[in-house]
Amino acid sequence: MSSTKKKPFSMNLRDVENFFKYRRMPYPKRSAEFIALIAVSCTLFLFLHTKSLNSRLHEMEIKLQPSELSAIGLSASNAIQSGSDSKSDLKGVHGTYQYLKSTGQMQTLNSHELNNTRKAGMEIVFFNRVPKVGSQTFMELLRRLSIRNDFEFHRDAVQRVETIRLGEVQQQELAEVITDLPEPSVFIKHVCYTNFTKFSLPAPIYINVVRDPIERVISWFYYVRAPWYFVERKAAFPELPLPDPAWLKKDFETCVRTGDRECTFTQGVTHEGIGDHRRQTLFFCGHDYECTPFNTVGVLERAKYAVESQYSVVGVLEDLNTTFSVLEKYIPRFFKGATEVYYGGSDKLNNINRNNFKPPVSEEVKEIVRRNFTREIEFYQFCRQRLHKQYLAVNLPHRVINRT
Repeated sequence: MSSTKKKPFSMNLRDVENFFKYRRMPYPKRSAEFIALIAVSCTLFLFLHTKSLNSRLHEMEIKLQPSELSAIGLSASNAIQSGSDSKSDLKGVHGTYQYLKSTGQMQTLNSHELNNTRKAGMEIVFFNRVPKVGSQTFMELLRRLSIRNDFEFHRDAVQRVETIRLGEVQQQELAEVITDLPEPSVFIKHVCYTNFTKFSLPAPIYINVVRDPIERVISWFYYVRAPWYFVERKAAFPELPLPDPAWLKKDFETCVRTGDRECTFTQGVTHEGIGDHRRQTLFFCGHDYECTPFNTVGVLERAKYAVESQYSVVGVLEDLNTTFSVLEKYIPRFFKGATEVYYGGSDKLNNINRNNFKPPVSEEVKEIVRRNFTREIEFYQFCRQRLHKQYLAVNLPHRVINRT
C-alpha cells in the first residue's frame, strides 16, 4: 500500500524534472542591451540621489556646526525674531564668516578696532540719513527709543528743496547746531557726511543705513510719483506746481529701455537735479565737488574711508536683524532694546513709508542698470561686509577666533 501511494509522487517529480530539462524557456531579445540599460538607469538614479543627498548634508553641516556657528548665533534657533530678514541675515553673516576664515582674517578680527563710537567727543548721535533706505522707519525707531532710553530726539525741518551738499559756512553752522544740543541727543538730517573736527568741534557718533543701489533708485523713482507724496508736499508747500501727468505715468522699465534722461546713469556725470539720488556714496564722501561724479573710483575710496574711520555703524536695509544687533552692541546708550521696539507691540515699524504703488521691475532691466552702478554696488557690499565683521567681532568667542 505504501509503495502504491508513493508512485504517483515519484511520477510527478520526474515529470517536473523533465519539464525543466527539456523545455526551452523564452528569453527577451537583445537581453544584453536590456540589462545594460537597467544598469545605466540605476547608476544615474544613484548619482542624482547621492548629489541631492550631498547638498542636503552640506546645508545641514552649515546649520549644525556646534563648535563654530552656534557659538556666534548662526543657527535658526538663535535667529533674531522671526521676520523675513532672519534667513537672509544669517546667510550674509555666514558668508562673511567663511570668507574671513578662508583668508585668515578671523585671526585679526578685533571688536575694539571696529568700534568708532569710542572716537566720539560727545554723546550725540548724528544720523545723516540716506534717502530711500528705510530712514523713515529708523527715524521713528529712534523717536521711540528716545522715550525708552531717555535721550532727546531732534530732526531737521522738512524743506521745500533738500540741500544735500553744503558750503563751508553752512557746514560749520550745522556742526555748531548739533554740538549745542543737550547730551545725550540724536539729530537726523538728509545731508552729506560733515567733518566736525575741522571746525575744532567734538565729533558726534556717526550712523547711517545703506540699501542695494538698484532697488534704491527704483524705489525713489516711484516714491516721487506716489499720490500721497504730492498730497504731503502740497500741504506743506501750497505754492508747489502740480507735476506733468505724462511724467507721473512714466514707468521705470520703459524709462530705462528708451534711454530716457531720467533713467540714464552715465559714469562720471555731476548733474545734481532735484531728486537725483543715484549717488549713495555722496552721503559718505562729503560736501566737496570731487564727491559729485557718479560711479567713480575717487568717490568710492573717499566714501569707504569715511565709513571705516568715522562711522560707528552703517546698517544695511537688507540685513535689518544684523543691523539692530550691531547697533545694540556698539551704541547701547541709544539703541538698547532696538530689536524689541522694532518688532514688538501692535504698532510695528516695518510698514512705515511703504509704497504700494511700486510695480515689480524685471531682472533684465535691473541688470541693465547694474552695469552702470559698479562702484555704487561695490560700496554697498563694502558696508555690508563691515557690518557682518562687527557682528562677528562681538559675538564670536576668542576660542573660535584663535582656532587654527
